[in-house]
Amino acid sequence: MSNTSNFRQAIRDAQGQALVGPNVIANALPFVGGGLMLTAAGTFGGLNVLRTNPDLFMPTFFAAMIAQLVLFFVARGVAIKGNNATALPLLATYGLLSGYTLSGLVSVALQSSGVGIQGVGFAALACGLTFIAARPIGSNLSEEDGFALTKTIQLGLIALLVVIVGQFALSFFGVYAPNFIEIAISAIGVLLFVGAAVVDFFVLPRTYTDDQALPAALSMYLTYINLFVFILRLLIAMNGRD
Repeated sequence: MSNTSNFRQAIRDAQGQALVGPNVIANALPFVGGGLMLTAAGTFGGLNVLRTNPDLFMPTFFAAMIAQLVLFFVARGVAIKGNNATALPLLATYGLLSGYTLSGLVSVALQSSGVGIQGVGFAALACGLTFIAARPIGSNLSEEDGFALTKTIQLGLIALLVVIVGQFALSFFGVYAPNFIEIAISAIGVLLFVGAAVVDFFVLPRTYTDDQALPAALSMYLTYINLFVFILRLLIAMNGRD
């Protein structure tokens, strides 16, 4: 799961805040779109490495994962300070690395007879439809309902992160969750990030000014990348691993 600390920090920052950036989401959308395109390019590059030089993939995957985590905190800090000239190339590199680390999951999906390219396309389309549906809902939440939902989603994401870390740790010892548990975890992840998409439209205009489009874009980017990941995980789990 991609880094969710940006989302949790945004929720904390928004507590008690009036609307400070009514146009920040509109300003952030071009950066979100650009980041997703770079992620697609990074995924394509990772798939190419897997196809042509599979022995090289895992070392580069772990290197990309570490670099991605470091870049997240560095780029977010720079973006919040308003240094867009420095933050933009850092975030662009972050998008490419995110795509590279996603390529393993996408490869599994493509090789699954029940998922394939259609499933990858469905996951991407579902993210787009979520954005369309979440925008009017999140933008029109009352203060009471909005902050109640953000708190619920925040607690759910923390619990989900603990479960994912536990899954990852157990996998090193050859312990894997039964398929029905994987389905349950993935389905919960989908629901939480659909909720996070709604919350973004409530929280971000209360957290960032109109000039802080880059950190707002990063928060939205993480929401949709994680939603894409959990939809793919759910499709793979429901169809079994070939």
